[in-house]
Amino acid sequence: MKLLFTPGKIGNMEIKNRFVRSATGESLAAADGQVTDALVSRYTELAKGGVGLIVTGVAFVHESGRSGYKMPGLHKDEMIPGWQRLIKQAHNYGAKIVPQIFHCGRQMQADSAQDFPPIAPSPIAYKRTGITPREMTDEQIWELIEAFGEAARRAREAGFDGVQLHGAHGYLISQFLSPYSNRRTDQWGGSFENRQRLVTEVYKRIRQVAGQDYPLFIKMNIDDYVEGGLTLEETRKTARLLSDLGMDAIEISGGTLELSIWKCLVPGIKSREQEAYFLPYAPEIKSEIRCPLILVGGMRTPALMEEILQQKKADFISLCRPFIREPDLVNKIEQGQEDPVTCISCNKCLRFLDRGLACYVDAEA
Repeated sequence: MKLLFTPGKIGNMEIKNRFVRSATGESLAAADGQVTDALVSRYTELAKGGVGLIVTGVAFVHESGRSGYKMPGLHKDEMIPGWQRLIKQAHNYGAKIVPQIFHCGRQMQADSAQDFPPIAPSPIAYKRTGITPREMTDEQIWELIEAFGEAARRAREAGFDGVQLHGAHGYLISQFLSPYSNRRTDQWGGSFENRQRLVTEVYKRIRQVAGQDYPLFIKMNIDDYVEGGLTLEETRKTARLLSDLGMDAIEISGGTLELSIWKCLVPGIKSREQEAYFLPYAPEIKSEIRCPLILVGGMRTPALMEEILQQKKADFISLCRPFIREPDLVNKIEQGQEDPVTCISCNKCLRFLDRGLACYVDAEA
């Protein structure tokens, strides 16, 4: 496992190995978005388990962007001390840690919508709730661009090693990028160039507020798997644009929470042929960018992970579900344990997320 355990870099952030914990919502925060002991414990275990770079579950940047309760926030300065406690524990074990910052846009749970009516690029009903969001005004768009910048500023002040933008899975940034959810006719929609405007303005504001040297990367869809949505052809152009802007890394995923989320959470992975379901897209994106590519999506065999790195199809290996079951997975792989990945990709962990993120296989056995 030569390359898996060699250091890598994202911007100026040095990472001890090539393992990334892909952002995973935990439903473990306090009702007001504060970090809890349960969250601190979760990230301590991941860091202790050998993960090189931990990306937290989504942290909302504005009260209007919280998709559900028990979600942590970076929307005000009062959140900083709680995050500092968590970051310290991760750093104690040599891990780097960044928050994934986001706004849910139209993909808001019904209970949250009672407090904050959802807003989005266009007034298209969210099929999971039937609720139609309000179309964002120009003023609201600039307010949220500022909110992303301020969240990144708080992340740096708290001691995070960088920040990741959530530009995938049908959330707000993804909604602006996708022609399915962005049907505006002003400067924020319509043409390809206009649909890129939000993410580029968010990028520029974060650089202005958090610093040009602060590691900044994005998770983005290679395909929405929705009729009229994003496809690889446009995603390649977006990746090139963001890389040319100066984005420090790109993590690729796919699907939307509304209609096609199981495309990024393929169940029942039982053979090597079923693994790495986004791998076919990796060379298409990697050929367009100058920054590192982070690959996520159903990788379960350490030998395959190593092969992907050796063949330069990706620069980092990102895992979600295996780390829910085995936060010490990286240590097991480094120790050479046979068949260390015991996650069966049943998705019970995510179906029962309202109980708090956990592996429920043994609990129900």
